[in-house]
Amino acid sequence: MNIWFLTGSQGLYGEDTLRQVAEQSRRIAEQLPVPVRWKPVLTDAAAIRRVMLEANADDECAGVIAWMHTFSPAKMWIAGLDALRKPLLHLHTQANVQLPWSSIDMDFMNLNQAAHGDREFGFVQTRLGVPRKTVAGHVSDPAVGARIEAWARAARGVAEVRALRLARFGDNMRDVAVTEGDKVEAQLRFGVSVNTYGVNDLVEAVDAASDADVSALVKEYAELYRVAPELLGERNESLRYAARIEIGLRGFLERGGFRAFTTNFEDLGGLRQLPGLAVQRLMADGYGFGGEGDWKTSVLLRTLKAMMPGGTSFMEDYTYDLTPGNELILGAHMLEVCPSIAAGTPSCEIHPLGIGGREDPVRLVFDAAPGPGIVVGLADMGDRFRLVANEIDVVAPPEPLPALPVARAVWSPRPNLRTSTESWLTAGAPHHTVLSTAVGREELADLADMLGVELLVIDKDTSTDRFVKEMRWNQAYYRLAQGF
Repeated sequence: MNIWFLTGSQGLYGEDTLRQVAEQSRRIAEQLPVPVRWKPVLTDAAAIRRVMLEANADDECAGVIAWMHTFSPAKMWIAGLDALRKPLLHLHTQANVQLPWSSIDMDFMNLNQAAHGDREFGFVQTRLGVPRKTVAGHVSDPAVGARIEAWARAARGVAEVRALRLARFGDNMRDVAVTEGDKVEAQLRFGVSVNTYGVNDLVEAVDAASDADVSALVKEYAELYRVAPELLGERNESLRYAARIEIGLRGFLERGGFRAFTTNFEDLGGLRQLPGLAVQRLMADGYGFGGEGDWKTSVLLRTLKAMMPGGTSFMEDYTYDLTPGNELILGAHMLEVCPSIAAGTPSCEIHPLGIGGREDPVRLVFDAAPGPGIVVGLADMGDRFRLVANEIDVVAPPEPLPALPVARAVWSPRPNLRTSTESWLTAGAPHHTVLSTAVGREELADLADMLGVELLVIDKDTSTDRFVKEMRWNQAYYRLAQGF
């Protein structure tokens, strides 16, 4: 994936000036913190529209950065901006950092007038209602670079979800509300294709795994993880079957071009174990996953992993420590937490599972690494999709958890547990989430803007009253926007 870098100018000041514009534009492009494809300076409406249509048609183009180096009359940009379907960043910068005060003349002023040209460009974008991110400052400023990088990560996420194919093995868990959703609307809004496959289609792939491939994968497990002795001894067949599930599941997804999937413990067909280890390892390789048929969370997980590899997992709020002044949330799932968030080398273990009615499943057990992070949920509100995010601090468990044989994360929500949970519940946010220590608030805000999706953020400054008011304002806005 790359970003196209477009520069606006005009022919009013002559060819010498345009050569300088092109030279300085290339220098700016080289300083950008993301891979860019530099395009020749644009000076007329036909060329602008043409390059926007080319960007739309190029699957490798994740988005467009535009900068008006000189004064570029913005009526030239109307047709092009109207045609553009890729994410847009308006970079308000200039070639120089400091002004050469003692030598400034009108030639310098005519050449270096982004302060003029970008205001014209900003007006026409607003007049047309073009969604974009605006970043101001010199590209050498680390703060400017960080904001551009965040936008580029979100643009990669949008490119991923636009072409994403998701396989559901079975339906969602019976009688659960929040894992339901409008798959047609999701394809219209996000681009993702969500389809269901019979679990026994997966079973055929699992059963077809060769013994040699299974042995090789079991050897890999022993090299990567602390494998419980019984899995190398009397219960080795359980480990081999877990490897067989991984081979079959991975092959099924690769052959179908799927980068996200769901499972459901209520619908296991001929599988002897609920997939645990296989799901964890596939998530670590970047696949999206949702438990109990939760395709929305699976889509969200894959999108965030495409934005920034590592440190992102499927998660579920399970229970609280309500010790006054030190309230914490303990998150986990039956089996499926991604080892990309692990604090150390995971342990590969086997334990009973009280639901599903199958053999004891193999899983990786670990604690999540401490650090700042974010928990994000995606809900279908009927008339729109809503993202809800809570900034958190992942912490080490206050005490060891020897009797809890699953991967888990412990975190302190901002601003505190009461405000966080009251806001989360009021927003109707889901119990399945994506926990990330790799993707932050700015990337999520950019992603929501690019997709046209509501985003509510719970952070250190949140109060329940203000949060409820924000929800009400959003409700009015999105209802009115549907009629535009």
